[in-house]
Amino acid sequence: MFCRVVGKTMGFVGYTIQYGCIVHCAFEYIGEFVVCSGPSMEPTIVTHDIVFSERMSRHLCKIQKGDIIIAKSPFDPNMNICKRVIGLEGDKICTSSPSDLFKTHTYVPKGHVWLEGDNLRNSTDSRSYGPVPYGLIRGRICLKLWPPHNFGSLSESPTRRIIETQSDSERD
Repeated sequence: MFCRVVGKTMGFVGYTIQYGCIVHCAFEYIGEFVVCSGPSMEPTIVTHDIVFSERMSRHLCKIQKGDIIIAKSPFDPNMNICKRVIGLEGDKICTSSPSDLFKTHTYVPKGHVWLEGDNLRNSTDSRSYGPVPYGLIRGRICLKLWPPHNFGSLSESPTRRIIETQSDSERD
């Protein structure tokens, strides 16, 4: 009797570990569901929207300008941020905040991206903390799942800050 109970328990534990590993690998390498919070990406993404963040683009280095990504915060590694990619390595970014009188130009260093929220007036982004290392990117948002009336792919930047230059088209 005891051996049968131990055998069934060990079988259950074995299946639990196997399925746990499969789920972990799926979330780590394929994608995950994310509940967004905060005003920085409004009106594109608002608090309590649920999105799907795929991980393949990150692993294949296929992040492009205009993509909305999930990344680890440069300030707090326990927090994720959701921002739009404005510039890639080597790009010249023209930045200014409401308090700046003059616009400044920043070159995005190798292995980094420039991130900004769509809600420029209420976003802490690369304008505050500078270029973000590519290694902090966790995934690219490809689909909005909730609310149902907004289901589908995400729209272009409402600020229209992403300008494709001739050098961008030469990279492809």
